[in-house]
Amino acid sequence: MPEAVSASLSARADSTLSAVWPVRSRDPRLQRAERWLRYAVPGALSIFLACLVALAAIHIRGQRAEIIAGAEAEVESFARLAAHALRATEGGRIDLHALLPEDGRHLGRRLLVLSADARIAQAHPPLPAEIATLPDILGPSEPLSALGERAGAVLLDLPGGERVLAAVHHLPGGGQVAVMQPVDPLMVGWGARTRDQIVLVGAAILVIVGVGVAYGLQTRQATLADRACEQIRLRLETALRRSDCGLWDWDIARGRIYWSDSMYTLLGYRREQPYLAFGTVNALVHPDDGDLYSLARAVAANQTHVDHAFRVRGADGAYVWLRARAEVVADGFDGGRHLVGIAVDISQQRALEETNAAADMRLRDAVEAISEAFVLWDQGNRLVLCNSKFRHLHALSAEDAQPGRRYIDIMSRGALPQIRRETPEIGMATARTFEAELADGRWLQISERRTRDGGYVSVGTDITSLKRQQEQLVASERELIETVTDLKRSRRTLEVQTQQLADLAERYLDQKAVAESANQSKSEFLANMSHELRTPLNAIIGFADVMENEVLGPIGTPRYGEYARDIRLSGGHLLTMIDDILDMARLEARRVRLQPRALPADKAVDDAIEAVSAEAARKDVRIHVDVRPGVDLLADVRGIHRILLGILENAVKFTEAGGRVEVRVRRAGEHVHVFVADSGMGIPRAALPRLGQPFTKVETQITSRHKGSGLGLAIARSTAELHGGALRIRSEENVGTIVLLRLPGPTRQRLEKIAEAADRHAASLRPVPVPAKVGPRRSAA
Repeated sequence: MPEAVSASLSARADSTLSAVWPVRSRDPRLQRAERWLRYAVPGALSIFLACLVALAAIHIRGQRAEIIAGAEAEVESFARLAAHALRATEGGRIDLHALLPEDGRHLGRRLLVLSADARIAQAHPPLPAEIATLPDILGPSEPLSALGERAGAVLLDLPGGERVLAAVHHLPGGGQVAVMQPVDPLMVGWGARTRDQIVLVGAAILVIVGVGVAYGLQTRQATLADRACEQIRLRLETALRRSDCGLWDWDIARGRIYWSDSMYTLLGYRREQPYLAFGTVNALVHPDDGDLYSLARAVAANQTHVDHAFRVRGADGAYVWLRARAEVVADGFDGGRHLVGIAVDISQQRALEETNAAADMRLRDAVEAISEAFVLWDQGNRLVLCNSKFRHLHALSAEDAQPGRRYIDIMSRGALPQIRRETPEIGMATARTFEAELADGRWLQISERRTRDGGYVSVGTDITSLKRQQEQLVASERELIETVTDLKRSRRTLEVQTQQLADLAERYLDQKAVAESANQSKSEFLANMSHELRTPLNAIIGFADVMENEVLGPIGTPRYGEYARDIRLSGGHLLTMIDDILDMARLEARRVRLQPRALPADKAVDDAIEAVSAEAARKDVRIHVDVRPGVDLLADVRGIHRILLGILENAVKFTEAGGRVEVRVRRAGEHVHVFVADSGMGIPRAALPRLGQPFTKVETQITSRHKGSGLGLAIARSTAELHGGALRIRSEENVGTIVLLRLPGPTRQRLEKIAEAADRHAASLRPVPVPAKVGPRRSAA
């Protein structure tokens, strides 16, 4: 009787998997009896056959003996009846044929009547003439003649080999009656029955022997099958163990699971019972990988195949990745459904997949990070991998370039780049490299190579800069060749020119001396002219002023006063031009010596504005001043006044009546910026580069009526640069002009340098004492 116990599974320290399930225990005695019965059954069949043969022989012999006994009794009785019948005739003859009718029961029986002298008196059937006595028939050793009826029916062997039953009875008067019954006719029926019985027994023997042989063969076949099954089981277990696999057999109806030994070995457990409970195995499954209940529901929903990957807890507590592949099969005995399959250890495969996934991600990132267009196709012209440069080159989106799509499908979604020209291909049958110039001027070097699996990889490198450098190198090489040729030509020319230069050097020295002499003459001329022109001009200006103001009395006609004023103004203008020319000449010759010192910016600006305030008031031009307090300039007093005066005079001069001039002073680090902006007519953009050059004037229809030498801005720029500053002009026609004057600020280091330079200059101006000569003093005659 099966006993019901609870199913339990626990992983103990000795890695034992305990499972108890209701099963029928097998008695070892029955196993021994089964082995004994394999030999006992053939022995029992042999004994049964021997007994059957013995019983059949005994039965046949009994039947024969019974027939002989009956025949003996019948022969004895027939002999007695025949003797009784002869006694009734009182010694006369009797019809033996009447006593022994011809029928099947008395076949071969013989009746003899013997006389007193023991001779045969009558016989039926008749005997040959030579047989006269009973011993002639029965043989000399027959006992019947002597014993008579006391011997009864006796079984005798005749001399001819025939066996007969014979009985003799005495007759009154000394005669005898003998009856002989051949045995063979009596045994005809017994022989037929014996043959039938032998056939039956032989058939039974054959059947039993066949059954025995079949049992033996079946037993031997079962033994061989058990051995083969055990060998197959051991080989299967070895194969499963070597393959890290385990066999599952889930009896769905009974809720029990069979594991092979390799399954226990795979998880580190040890078998204790043949079956595991459903709940016990389900408790080993990792909770994140589902459970066996969902698998059971899928099987219940007529799912015939199962392919599921999950984790199972091993004996050491670690989870092992398994992939179960099983199929639902029907049990041929009870009709139940079994889920039979194998579970493969895929832990290394999972780890390898994770490693491959990480490596694939790094590969994709590396391919995406490279600057070349990269694409990989498999042997079926299906996309494996590409980067964004390839998609951008062919105008493909990420959805269009999905891995696994064929080359034709992907290229039909994009646009091939327009190629202007290609260079000849270089390479072998499995690889080629060529260069292509795109329509937008870029150059690509495209390298295509076959992979070992039949696919190919293509890399497009942007070599535009390389091509341009190559073109530049070719051009440079060409230029270098031309330059070398020119140099060779120039060398010959230079050899000729060297002599010419030597001659020119001599001439240059001569001309330089002449130029220096001319420059000295120009300086002397300017100095003389300055003196010669100033003297009469001062007289002209003075006398014109006397005449204009009528100091010595009226000069008559008022027109003379106007003439005197024009003379005075023209003379003043001419004197100013002469001063400007002299100043420009000194600046160009670097003969102007500045004495910079710290000056308040507001004082310098006010002095310059005061000089032009009369002209500004006459033209109704407003001057706005914006100077931050505490801002100082490092400049020469006369030089800064000359710079600001020149800038302000131009601003007032070229600003129409009602206009505005702004002066702003700002500190900019270690420098000071002075901005002078006016709302005048402005200066054309093309004329700005020429401003600041000596004797340069911007001639327009408006400015042509303004007089001037064109040296004001040139003197201001040169003076500013002599201070270590700069002068910049920004202007726009009909809007105005802004002049930026950048001057150094009075820092400590600059003041110290100025003081040192002043000391050196003062030291250079001191007279050098000449030592008195020792000797006789001469007379002052």
